[in-house]
Amino acid sequence: MNSAELVFVPAPGMGHLLSMVEMAKLLVDRDPRLSITILIMKLPFDSELDSYTSTLATSVDAARIRLVHLPCVNTDTKISSGACLNRLVESNKPHIKRAVDDLADSIGSTRQLVAFVMDVFCTTMIDLADEFGVPSYVFFTSSAAFLGLMLHLQSLQEEQHVDITEYKDSAAELDVPSFANPLPAKVLPSVVLTKESVQPFLEHAKRIRAIKGIIINTFDGLEPHALGSLAGLGAPTVYPVGPILNLKGESKKKVDGGCRGDDIMEWLDEQLPSSVVFLCFGSGGSFRENQVKEIARALERSGHRFLWSLRRPPPKGKFDVPRDYVDPAEVLPEGFLDRTVGIGKVIGWAPQAAVLAHPAIGGFVSHCGWNSTLESIWFGVVVAAWPLYAEQQFNAFELVVELGLAVEIKMDYRKDFGMETDIVVAAEEIEGGIRKLMEEIDSERRKKVKEVSEKSRKALAEGGSSYMSLGHLIEDILSNMP
Repeated sequence: MNSAELVFVPAPGMGHLLSMVEMAKLLVDRDPRLSITILIMKLPFDSELDSYTSTLATSVDAARIRLVHLPCVNTDTKISSGACLNRLVESNKPHIKRAVDDLADSIGSTRQLVAFVMDVFCTTMIDLADEFGVPSYVFFTSSAAFLGLMLHLQSLQEEQHVDITEYKDSAAELDVPSFANPLPAKVLPSVVLTKESVQPFLEHAKRIRAIKGIIINTFDGLEPHALGSLAGLGAPTVYPVGPILNLKGESKKKVDGGCRGDDIMEWLDEQLPSSVVFLCFGSGGSFRENQVKEIARALERSGHRFLWSLRRPPPKGKFDVPRDYVDPAEVLPEGFLDRTVGIGKVIGWAPQAAVLAHPAIGGFVSHCGWNSTLESIWFGVVVAAWPLYAEQQFNAFELVVELGLAVEIKMDYRKDFGMETDIVVAAEEIEGGIRKLMEEIDSERRKKVKEVSEKSRKALAEGGSSYMSLGHLIEDILSNMP
C-alpha cells in the first residue's frame, strides 16, 4: 500500500509547535496511509523547545512522524518590531527546501509527497510546495474569528485602501463579519497597528485565499458564527478539527534549574473543590516587579486560595523566554509568602493541563493564548482575561463579550514587541476580577462554560463535527495522490 507523506512547517515557538505535533498525531492515528515529517525551525534562545522535542520522540510513532531539526540561523535576538518572525522564517527557507529535497530522495517508490501543511506565519513556503508540485494547507493555531479578522482587514486594505495602522490608539469600533458584536480597535493585535509589521501580516491573509484548505484548531460548538462567516470572506475550504490539545501530562523537562514544584498536585489534593484560583500566563508570560507586587496584594486581599505560576522576565531589550525564580520572595511584597502560607502557593513553570483538570481549580487568570483558551474550555474552567501580546487581546474580547465565557481583568493590557509595557494594573482591579471569577457560583457564565466543555468533547468523539471534518480533510489530502 502506497503511503502519503506530508511535510509540516510549524512557526518557531512552543505554542505553535505543540498544537501542530498534536495535529500530526491525530492524522496518523486516524489513517494508516499517512506519514508526516515535521521541520523544526530553531529559535536562538528557546532551550525549552529543544527539551520538548527531545522528549517528544518517545511519544510518537517514529516510523510515521519524523522530527527534522533545521540548522540554527543567525538572527538578532534583540527584537524591535513585529517583523522579526517573518525574517526568521524567510532565513529558514533554504534549509526547508534542502530538507524536503532530502526527503523526496529518501522516500522511494512506496511513499509519495502529497502536501505541505504550514503555520499561518509560514505562508511564503507555498512557493516551495509549488516547486515540489504539491498543494498547500494552512494550519491555523488561533480562532476562526481571528482568521475572519485577518481576511477582513486584508480586504479593507486591498479594496478600500484603508490604512489599518491608523486604528492605533483609536476609540473606533469595527464591524468584523466573524463577530456578531462591534470590535473595539483597542483589542486589535499590535502586529496590524505597526507600519513595519502590518504588510507582511496581511500578505499571509492574501496568500491563504489561494491555498487548498485551512485546518483550524476550533470546533463548531464554540464558534458557529465565526465559522459560518469565513466562506463569505473569501476563505478556501475550512476544516475545523479542534480542540487539538496536549493533555498527556508533563510535556517537557525543566531545563533552567528553577524550582520544580513537584508537590503542586499534592497541594491541590488538599484543597476543597472549586476553591483555588490558578494564575498562569503561558510560555511567554511574565511581569516586572512593580506589577508582581500588585498581583500579590490583590491575591492577599481577595482571601481566595491561589496557585500562582510566577516567572522571571528576560533582561530588558533581550528577546528570550521567561525562566523560574530561584527565590520568588525577591520580587514579592515583604512577608507575603509567610502571610499566605496557609492559603496560597507560588510556583514556577506549571503543568497547566494537569492543574486545570484538578477539581480544586475554580477559576483561571489567563493570558488568553488560544491553546490555553481551549484547555480551559475542555476542563470547564471559567477564565479571567488578562491578555499580554500577539492576538490575546482579541481572544479576550471574544471570550468576554462575544461568547460570554470569561470575565475581564484588563482586556486592552498590551506589551510591545520587546515584551515591555508602561501599564500597571492596580491591585484593586485585579482583586475585582478575581472576586467576580470566584464568587459567581451559579452564574450563567459558568453554566455556559460547562455546556461548551461538553460540546468540545462531543466534537472529537466518533461522529462529532471535528471527527467528521478530519475525515473530510484526509480524503482531500489523499485525493492529491495520482
